[in-house]
Amino acid sequence: MIATSTTLGDLVAQDMRRARILEQYGLDYCCNGQRSLAQAAETAGLDADRLAHELDLPEAPADQPAQPLANAALAHDIVDTHHAYLWQEMPRLQALVDKVFQVHGEKHPELARVREAYTAAVADLEPHLTKEERVLFPAISKLEKAQAPVAFPFGSLANPIRQMMSEHDVAGDLFKEMRELTDGFTPPEGACNSYRAMLTGLDEMERDLHLHIHKENNVLFPQVLRMEQRINAQQA
Repeated sequence: MIATSTTLGDLVAQDMRRARILEQYGLDYCCNGQRSLAQAAETAGLDADRLAHELDLPEAPADQPAQPLANAALAHDIVDTHHAYLWQEMPRLQALVDKVFQVHGEKHPELARVREAYTAAVADLEPHLTKEERVLFPAISKLEKAQAPVAFPFGSLANPIRQMMSEHDVAGDLFKEMRELTDGFTPPEGACNSYRAMLTGLDEMERDLHLHIHKENNVLFPQVLRMEQRINAQQA
């Protein structure tokens, strides 16, 4: 039986299949993955013991590594999987959001704020991805390879990590707002194919972003901070 004191981040790190279950209940396991299952359930008005039973899956998936990837390897995987998806999908979805607003905005005034929120999310994510790819992730790889203190211009890796996590919160909040504005990305009666495609795209991007942020906030970044602390302690 899963302990309700286990954090949401740890639950998903142990078995990625649990992400889908937490999504169904609207429980944030990425930006707020440090909350225990009991805390998250109480806030959402859910039965923690019942949730724990549902999350207690019978077997670990065969394709999930038994041990977490090394830091540089995990960062590389995040870039290849989640960054690549966002770089390709963000402009396509922006064009669709703009089109749907122009055609349906008068009848559905909430689309004006959906467009604003999505545009703001992209404006946050584009430099965010670039900073990770060009600054933070190479620094992580350099420290892991050196296994000795490295003098970075930004000081401790905790500094850019703290900034990245703050930016995760911004993007997460914007997508949460878009979900609320669209009644859970539900197409209104008579919605055209473009309208439906926009909502499907926003839903898929939010779900991918949740996994993306989870891998960084709850797996990669804690591993990196522990590595840096260990290396600094060895040199003290």
